[in-house]
Amino acid sequence: MAAKKPVKKIAPPKKASKLSRPATTSAGARATKTQKAAPAAKPAPAAKAAKPIKVAKAVKPEADVVTASNGGVGEGERAPSFALRDQDGKELRSDSLKGTPYVLYFYPKDDTPGCTTEACGFRDNARGFGKHKVRVLGVSPDSEASHARFAKKYGLSFTLLSDPDKTLARAYGVWVEKQNYGRKYMGIQRSTFVVDARGVVKKVYRGVRVPGHVESVLEAAGAL
Repeated sequence: MAAKKPVKKIAPPKKASKLSRPATTSAGARATKTQKAAPAAKPAPAAKAAKPIKVAKAVKPEADVVTASNGGVGEGERAPSFALRDQDGKELRSDSLKGTPYVLYFYPKDDTPGCTTEACGFRDNARGFGKHKVRVLGVSPDSEASHARFAKKYGLSFTLLSDPDKTLARAYGVWVEKQNYGRKYMGIQRSTFVVDARGVVKKVYRGVRVPGHVESVLEAAGAL
């Protein structure tokens, strides 16, 4: 009897490999995992506020003259006589000035900006007036004591006359009505009179502006 052939065992079929699951995330999502997110942009700094522009303070203008109390003295007329006390309390009479030319200048008030500048101008030109032998006299309604303090403070070597009653100011027509910011009041109109040796007014300056004034007066004094 023939031997039986061995039966070959058939190996079971291999299981199919597991298929990789499809990615559920989108490409954009994957990118966010693999790449770091860019930092958020910082907000631009707020613009600095512009500094306010400094406005210059308005300068108070000089008072405007409205009307004079009288016509005053003009060129070619005789200078009014007077007897007033100076900063040392001594009386000065116009009679004592015969034969001596002089400058008589009226100013509103001691130790104020414009009046100080004017006074210092006459002080600084004392040699020039002395060369022409012309005496300088300043006049205001201030007291003798006020004049003394003013003269000492600024080294004023010329005479300052006190006219508290405005007698001489009225005689020259420089006690006037003024207006400043709509307010009317009486005051001294800054004025200068150049008087020759005979007592005749040769030059008149009314409503004086201080810059350059003393130089003009010195020139007129030299022409006497």
